[in-house]
Amino acid sequence: MIPGQNPGLVLWRDLSPLPTPLKTPTSSSPHILIVGGGVTGLTTAWTLLDKGYRVTIVAKEWASYGKEQRLTSQIAGALWEFPPAVCGQHTDAISLAHSKRWCMIAYHIWDALSANKLSGVQMKPAVFFFPCQIETDSAKLTKMHEIIASGVRGFRRDPGIRHERRVNPSFDVVDAYEHLAPIIDTDAAMAFLKDLVTAKGAKFVTRTIRGDLFSQEHALRREFAADAIVNASGLASAELAADDSCYPIRGGLLRVINDGRDFPKVTSALSIGADRVHRASEIVFLVPRNDNILLIGGFTEPHEGKLDLTLESPIIKRMRARCEAFLPDLKDARLDPEYPLAQGLRPFRQRNVRVERELRQHGPNKAPSMVVHSYGQGGSGWSLAFGCAGDVATLVDEALQDLPARPMAGEPGRQEVVDLRDESGDQVRARL
Repeated sequence: MIPGQNPGLVLWRDLSPLPTPLKTPTSSSPHILIVGGGVTGLTTAWTLLDKGYRVTIVAKEWASYGKEQRLTSQIAGALWEFPPAVCGQHTDAISLAHSKRWCMIAYHIWDALSANKLSGVQMKPAVFFFPCQIETDSAKLTKMHEIIASGVRGFRRDPGIRHERRVNPSFDVVDAYEHLAPIIDTDAAMAFLKDLVTAKGAKFVTRTIRGDLFSQEHALRREFAADAIVNASGLASAELAADDSCYPIRGGLLRVINDGRDFPKVTSALSIGADRVHRASEIVFLVPRNDNILLIGGFTEPHEGKLDLTLESPIIKRMRARCEAFLPDLKDARLDPEYPLAQGLRPFRQRNVRVERELRQHGPNKAPSMVVHSYGQGGSGWSLAFGCAGDVATLVDEALQDLPARPMAGEPGRQEVVDLRDESGDQVRARL
């Protein structure tokens, strides 16, 4: 852990899955406005509510459960992964330094929540396959050692796993390890989270907020009687945080029936990284979403913002073909007739995941902003959610105590200089 960092949330000490907040708010308790209704916004709301804050969440849309396009948080594969994730883009030092801590906080909370069927969380084996002995790749070897030391349950390294999981013997798999991981039914989990924060007292406002939050901060705080604002808006942070480093990475998943009738039921998540398959942006990623649905993926298309993929799109056909080559049983898989293709835009940013107070200051007196940001989690929102929420709560506390904002730190001794603009439009520099 980096010196001075928040040690993170612990279920029952800092969070309660019961419908009443751990600390009951009063009419004078600080009121926090959260912008964004995805997993980042809802887990942040839960954290702040249990700290005794009053919370209002504003979002342009909420989780839905029909055939129409669903929230990005619902589209996610939602397999917990130790960073860097198989289909992730977070490889910079700042993101990795934080994400390794954030993901373990989330691991233990999701693990505990898996005892509640309503949470949508199940602990299942997650298997990672490799085309060479792990010792021949220093990065993969280091990651494996970090996973072993991290506290995950059920770690086992055994090349024979490929036979146990019915992987095609002609597919170039040489090594493998597995461990228990949270696998999250995102539809069920989003309903669980929203119901929970509603019971704890959160208010919901359906509305699209446009423009830089910093420039309209005072107006929004007056309108909502808010003491601070949390930006958990995902891709919209390009506008709401005036951050032009935000960009989408399109992804898609096929949903097939996994009831054991057409092929032996897949009960473990199975994946192999992009260094083995068609191209660097296309992987094998199989996740048993719930009792009867298996997700087949995946791919990454940076800077592609349209949701216009179909079952006939070449990238979707390639995805299915390589997954069938990896696991031949899938050649008999039936698509889910209700919702066969899920597609969404992962919210990335070029530098790193941002969990940080707004660094710009207001007016000639340089008054600090009361905006706290949490965005850029990309395809790892479910893996990082509670870790990020705990840091957001600490930053909200600091803002309410009128402490100065400080740049997000990375590895000790490492800094990154970025350009920002203050309220007057003048360029300022900050070290991240």
